[in-house]
Amino acid sequence: MADPAGQQPHGYEVLASEEIYSGRVISLRRDTVAMPGGGDSVREVVHHPGAVGVVALDDEGRVVLLRQYRHPIGEHLWELPAGLRDVDSEPPLETARRELAEEVQLAAERWSLLVTTYSTPGFCDEMVLVYLAEGLTEAALPDGFTVEHEELDMTIERVPLADAVQQVFDGTIRNALAVIGILAAAQARAAAPRLRPVDAS
Repeated sequence: MADPAGQQPHGYEVLASEEIYSGRVISLRRDTVAMPGGGDSVREVVHHPGAVGVVALDDEGRVVLLRQYRHPIGEHLWELPAGLRDVDSEPPLETARRELAEEVQLAAERWSLLVTTYSTPGFCDEMVLVYLAEGLTEAALPDGFTVEHEELDMTIERVPLADAVQQVFDGTIRNALAVIGILAAAQARAAAPRLRPVDAS
């Protein structure tokens, strides 16, 4: 989209960067960034490897949802099958296929890329790719995968897509990835927009 003011964007040069924390999944750094009005400002940035989510729709138009405990908010949330892009050099579509098999023991014949989204771009660089998976069949757990931790407590349901949309508006479904994926899938079904290639980013 064009800049309505016709101005060239300012180049936000990083003047200095310092790693503050490095953990199992995320890291935190402090960047000093040149500002457009002159001077600089400090920005704290959480680096995240990225993630994928899957709107798995069966032949009856039901979406596969799972209910999982999320410790930071102390609640169980209804979510889509999803997972981190934490395997080196694994294409995101393959991550999505793997997560679908690991979390709900399903495979899909047809895949489409619905949307890509930055979860919290004010402080985190996490990008999530959300796929639509159709033509579902049962699948075995991938070799070497062990169900553990919160996944031992997960429940799985298939919900008509229209009901899932209503649950978004009711506040029953509030996981951001699930909200985005469900609404995008419903719009894709209703209006048949042009989707990007499945291997796009």
